[in-house]
Amino acid sequence: MSGQQYLNALSENATRLGMRLQETFSEHTRDLAITRGSGAGYLDAGGGAGGSGGGVSDEKTRANIRRQLDSGNDREKLDAMKRLVALISKGRNASEYFAQVVKNVASPNLEIRKLVYIYLLRYAEHEPDLALLSINTFQKDLADANPLIRAMALRVLSGIKVPMIGSIVVLAIKKCAGDPSPYVRKAAALAVPKCYELDATHLPALIQILTTLLLRDRSPLSLGSVAVAFQSICPTRLDLLHPHYRRLCRVLVDVDEWGQVEMMELLLRYVRTMLIRPGGGGTVEGEDLDKDIKLFLDSVQPVFQSRNPAVVMAATKVFFYAAPPSYWPTFIAPVLRLLTASREVERVVLVDLLLITKSVPHLFAPYYTRFLVRTDDLTQVKKDKIRLLLRVLTPDNWAAILREFIDYADDTDDGVVSETIRALGRCAARIPESIKQCLTALITMIKSRHDVVVSSAVMELKYLVQSQLSGQAPGVFVGTQAQSPLSIIAHLARRIDDIRHAQARACVLWLVGQYASATEEKGSSAAPEGIADWAPDVLRKLAKSFGSEAALVKLQTVTLAAKLFVLSPGDRRINLLNEYVFSLARYDANYDVRDRGRMLSSLLAGVGLHVNGSSAEERGGVVLRKEQVRLVLFEGKSRTMDEETSFLDDEKVLIGSLARVTGRSMRMDGMLPDWLEKGVESSLRDSDDAPPPPPVPTAISSAGPVRGQKGVSSPPIVLTPTGVSRPSSRSGGAKGPWMDLDSFYAEEEEKEEAEKDEEDEEDEEEEEEESEDGIESGDEHDSGEDKADDVIHNVS
Repeated sequence: MSGQQYLNALSENATRLGMRLQETFSEHTRDLAITRGSGAGYLDAGGGAGGSGGGVSDEKTRANIRRQLDSGNDREKLDAMKRLVALISKGRNASEYFAQVVKNVASPNLEIRKLVYIYLLRYAEHEPDLALLSINTFQKDLADANPLIRAMALRVLSGIKVPMIGSIVVLAIKKCAGDPSPYVRKAAALAVPKCYELDATHLPALIQILTTLLLRDRSPLSLGSVAVAFQSICPTRLDLLHPHYRRLCRVLVDVDEWGQVEMMELLLRYVRTMLIRPGGGGTVEGEDLDKDIKLFLDSVQPVFQSRNPAVVMAATKVFFYAAPPSYWPTFIAPVLRLLTASREVERVVLVDLLLITKSVPHLFAPYYTRFLVRTDDLTQVKKDKIRLLLRVLTPDNWAAILREFIDYADDTDDGVVSETIRALGRCAARIPESIKQCLTALITMIKSRHDVVVSSAVMELKYLVQSQLSGQAPGVFVGTQAQSPLSIIAHLARRIDDIRHAQARACVLWLVGQYASATEEKGSSAAPEGIADWAPDVLRKLAKSFGSEAALVKLQTVTLAAKLFVLSPGDRRINLLNEYVFSLARYDANYDVRDRGRMLSSLLAGVGLHVNGSSAEERGGVVLRKEQVRLVLFEGKSRTMDEETSFLDDEKVLIGSLARVTGRSMRMDGMLPDWLEKGVESSLRDSDDAPPPPPVPTAISSAGPVRGQKGVSSPPIVLTPTGVSRPSSRSGGAKGPWMDLDSFYAEEEEKEEAEKDEEDEEDEEEEEEESEDGIESGDEHDSGEDKADDVIHNVS
C-alpha cells in the first residue's frame, strides 16, 4: 500500500469515527433531555403557563404540559416537571398543574419523583385536600431503599397543613428519627417544628422523640437540626440536656456551620441557666471556672477558625457572655478578620463591636486603625465607624483620631458630617488634653458656607460651654481668652445672622439667655446693668424677624425676652422689647408659641411686666417674686445630656440579635437568662455514653494495639509519662522514666549492648568450659595408656 492510499484510508476511518461519536452523543443527550437552549426553552415556554399573559401560544403551552404529565412516557413527564420547576424558580405560579403532578408521585423513575417532591413541597400547603390523596404513597416511600426519597417523603408529609394528619406525621417522625441514615434523621428533626406548628397537642410525643431518639444521635450531620427543633418546641426545658451536654460540647466542632450557630446558642442558654457564674478578673489559672464551662469554651475555641462569619460571631457571643474577662482577647483577631469579608458582613460586625466596646473599650483600642473610614464605605458604615472610634478613644490615640474626625467633616454626606462634629465635641468632653484643638476646629467650622456644618458646630459648642459652666466638664477650657466659654457665647451671638439652621439658632438663643448675666468684664455704658452688652442686641434682631422664624426659634425668643426682663426689669428698652415679643407670641399661628407666651407673661406679672395694659392685680391668682421667677427660668434645665440615648444602649440588645441592625425590637430575638447563684449538681451531666478513660500502658509492644476493658481499643501509647512514678529497677519488665523519644532509643541501645555483652561473656565461659573438658579427657587418656603399659609389663 502506497503512502497516499494509507492517508486516504486513515482519513476515511477518522470520518466514520467522528460520525459514530456524533450519533452516540446525540442519542445520549436525547435521553438526558439536553438540547440546544433547553434551559432557556423551559423558562420561555413556561412564560404563559404561569399566568403572566394570555393568548393562543399560552393555552397551547399549558395543554402541552398537561399532556406530557398525563403521558405514559417517562421522558415527556420528566420534561414537563423540569418546565414546572423552572417556573417555580422564576417565582411564577404553577399551582394549576397540582392534580396532574400528584398522579406521578408514585412514578418508578427516580428523577421524576425527586421533581414531584420539589413541586409538592412548594404547593402542598396551598392544596392540602389534593395532597391528602397521596399520603399512602408518602408512607410507603418512608420505607424506600433510597435515603433521599425517605427524607423528601417526610418533608412533604410534614408540609401538608392539615391538622387531622398530625398523628400520622408524628408516627412518620418517630420512624425516621431511628433511621440508619443521618440525612433522614436530620429531616426528622426539621419536621418536628412543623408538626408542632400544625398541632400543639402533640408536644409531649414530640418531646419524647426528641429526648429518646434525636438527642442521643451521634452524627454531627443531624445534631444541628436537633438543636433547631429543641429551641422551637421546648426552649425552656433545658433540664432535658443534662445527660447530653458534654457530648454535645465535644461534637460541636464537627457539626455543619449553621448547626454550630444553633448549637452554640442552645448551649449558651444552658450554661447561663444551669452553671455557676465564672469568677471575673485575674489570670486564667486563678479563676474559679467550672469544669463544664471550661469544656464548653474549649469546644468553641476551634470554631473561631471557621470561614462562616455567623459562626465566628456566635462563638464571640459565647465568649463574651459566658467566659471570664481573661478569655475575651481570644475573639479579637477573628472579629477583626471579618471586617474585610464583605460590605454586608462589615456592617453587621461593626454593630456588634459597638455593643462590645460599650463594656470593654480597651480591648479594641490598640486596633483603632482597622476602623478608619474609607471613601467608598456606606453611609451607615461610616457613622458606625465614627461611633466606634469615639468608643476606643484613649489618652494615647486621641491625637490621631482627632485628625481623622477633622478630615471626615468634609464628607459629602450631611449625616456623616453631623456625626463627625458631634464626635469632636464628645472627644473634648472625654479627653481634657484635646479641648484646645477641638474648640479651634469647631470655631473654624462656624465660618463654613454649609449650613449643616455650622449648625452642628454650634450645637457642639453649646454642649461644651454648658458642660463647662455647669461644672460637668472633666477639665477646664485652656488656651487663649478667645476660647473661654463666655467669649465663645459672645462670638456666637454676634454671628446670629449667619446661622440659619433653626436648631442651631435656638441653641445660640438659649446660651445667650442662660449666661447673659455671667459677664467676665465690665460691659459698655450702653448695656443694661447686670446684662452682657451682646444679649439685648440678639433680642432686637430676633424681634424684627419673629414672624419669619421657625417655631423652635420663636419659643427660645420668648424665653430669652423673659430671662432678660428678669435680669434687668427697670430697663426701658428691655421692657419695650418684651411687650413687643409677647404681643407677637399672643397672636402667633402656632399654639405652642401662644401657650409659651401666655405662661411666661403670667409668670412675669409679679416682676412688673404689663402686657396689653393688664397688671398683676387684675390678672389674679398666684404672683411670684423676682427671685422665684429667676429660679424657675434659669435653674430649670441647667444640666446637660451627657450622651444621646441609642437603641444599642439597651441591655436587652444582644450580640447576634436582629434588633441590633434594624434598630427596633424583633419578635425572633431571644432573651439571655441571668446567671444563677448556685448551679445544678454536676453529677446530672454524667452519662453512660461518655467515652471511657484510656487505659494506662504497662508495656510497649509492636504486636498491635493494646486492648482495654470491654474490648475497647486504647489510643496510641505515649512514650512520655506525666507525673507517674516508675521504679528504678527493671524487674518485672518495667521501663525507666523516659523524658523523650531519644532517651527511649538510647536506653534501648544500652539494653541491646548489655545483652550482647552478656552473650559474649556466656560464649567465653562455654569456650573455657570446653577447653577444660578437653584437658581433663587428655589426662585421663594418658593415665589409661600408662596403666595399659604397666599391665603388659607385668604379664611379660
